Amino acid sequence: MKITLLTGQTFDIAKSLGFDIKIIKSSVAKKLTLRIDEKNKSPILTIPKRCSSKQAYDFVKNHIDWINQTLSKLPSAQKFRNGEQISLMGKPITIIHTPDKRGVCLENDRLLVGGNIEFLHRRVTDFIKKHAKQFLYNLSQAYADKLNCTINNIVIKDTKSRWGSCSNKRNINYNWRIALAPDFVINYLVCHEVSHLVHQNHSSDFWQCVANLCPDHELARHWLKANGKELYKYI
Repeated sequence: MKITLLTGQTFDIAKSLGFDIKIIKSSVAKKLTLRIDEKNKSPILTIPKRCSSKQAYDFVKNHIDWINQTLSKLPSAQKFRNGEQISLMGKPITIIHTPDKRGVCLENDRLLVGGNIEFLHRRVTDFIKKHAKQFLYNLSQAYADKLNCTINNIVIKDTKSRWGSCSNKRNINYNWRIALAPDFVINYLVCHEVSHLVHQNHSSDFWQCVANLCPDHELARHWLKANGKELYKYI
């Protein structure tokens, strides 16, 4: 699918409406569509090949209330803070700033973060990504073994909306923020992506495979739909 950015007059849509909006033109889109980029907190307008600037403008203008309401419901950007309790791989831990120590160390239910306080957020984020990669690799491999499948690589990414993906090269990508979700949600996501090693689709056979690995998958999917956006408050 080829997607290119529109140029010229159409970009005036955003300027005249008073907010930033990303506009893309799709060669396969059948109609105008709007969605919200939760990470960047901005609307995205997809435009079919044959669509005038006026049609696009009117479409967005008619959906301004929906855009504003949806954006207002998104959590404000937040950084990890000293004394904050978070969930890490399903376990509650408390972030403790230890300025006299170096690096970051997980001790029981405490995450000890050394160095200057202004670097605490970045160091916590880096630690979570590193910790998540090893944890998710081990869990993914355990479920892959049940399906007699092999995994080529596990990659932790900072994606805008997807929690995970699996390529035909047997590489599995995970959004680092899933490390902050409850353990049953993490377990579901891993089962979901590992099932794609067998079924590169979302067919009934795929969902049966997921259900066999994770009987409470519907509960986890509901949790992600209802609460997943809260995890995106961490930038």
